[in-house]
Amino acid sequence: MTSTLDILDRLIGFDTVSRNSNLELARYAEAFLTERGFAVYRIDDPDGEKTGLYAEKGPSGDGVLLSAHTDVVPVDGQVWTKAPFHLIREDDRLYGRGTTDMKGYVASILSLADRAAQAPLREPLKIALSYDEEVGCVGIQRMLDRLAPMLGQPRACFVGEPTDMQVAVGHKGKAALRATCHGQAGHSALAPKFVNALHLATDFVGELRELQNAYATGGNRDQAYSVPYTTFHVGVLSGGTALNIVPDRAEMTFEYRHLAADRGADILAQIEAAAERVGASHRAQFDGARVEVEQYNAYPGLDTPETDAVIGFAQKLAQSNETTKVAFGTEAGFFSELGIPTIVCGPGSMEGQGHKPDEYLEMSQLNACDEMMDRILDDLCE
Repeated sequence: MTSTLDILDRLIGFDTVSRNSNLELARYAEAFLTERGFAVYRIDDPDGEKTGLYAEKGPSGDGVLLSAHTDVVPVDGQVWTKAPFHLIREDDRLYGRGTTDMKGYVASILSLADRAAQAPLREPLKIALSYDEEVGCVGIQRMLDRLAPMLGQPRACFVGEPTDMQVAVGHKGKAALRATCHGQAGHSALAPKFVNALHLATDFVGELRELQNAYATGGNRDQAYSVPYTTFHVGVLSGGTALNIVPDRAEMTFEYRHLAADRGADILAQIEAAAERVGASHRAQFDGARVEVEQYNAYPGLDTPETDAVIGFAQKLAQSNETTKVAFGTEAGFFSELGIPTIVCGPGSMEGQGHKPDEYLEMSQLNACDEMMDRILDDLCE
């Protein structure tokens, strides 16, 4: 038997920051699962530099799906006191990039696969490992065309993002957008005669702030979230080439994170209407003034009904009486959209340890995850 800790040691050693290939880790996982009797399928990205894996073992049927991503966030600009790509154990803490988000869970999955190799499975154990989750759930979106027919309809999907082993039944959906503002170049000594693209951009930011205020004060609310309403955020704004030139172009990237009750398509329509208002307000001076909006990535939220049987099932397996909703996004919404009852439950704390220097996972959390996996295996063998 291969221990979860030994597997985690191998996984942390693979530098799978999203900008890098994950092929070495994928080969390790593929060989590990194949040696234990799993049917394993690779789903390569278009460039062949990364791959997702789908594996299953047992008789045909619904079964249970365990889902995780293999990529991690960068360590650039962070001050680490430990080597980030070496697993280091100090007392109850396991240090290394990805221990919490989310290679601890991947290790627990593979450890379960090791135990399942000789188990009398009455239902299939299904495993999906993706890539490029940390850059907007890109990998799972590329995998779905091939993955969805293989999955069938599992009676439960466990996405193992860090929740302190609490059963999370929801998170907001997210969309990432780019706005390009087109103005009119000219000498700054005559600035009022031209339409400054940065002014268009700041006007548009003002429109987004008005939208934010409307959702915050009069929109839908879900008190299970620490921020209980749909949010808007501008992350990057750039434009101009020199102080004495009126800029004719400015760009900004921004996002919205929406409650299940607020449809993404409706929000996008509001944003596009705001962009048109800004452009129209300047076209009397310059008929080329405009703000172009492109939504370049989006992923769905998760909103599993409290009455869904998967919640009680997950609570029993995780030994947790509470449910929660998490602030961060996951791949769970994609499985839910396929009609698969889905929750999020995994070891570690995103708020306390995820994405931080000296990221760590408590050994007690890893043990609790392994115990949940044992109960999943027992359920599949009953």
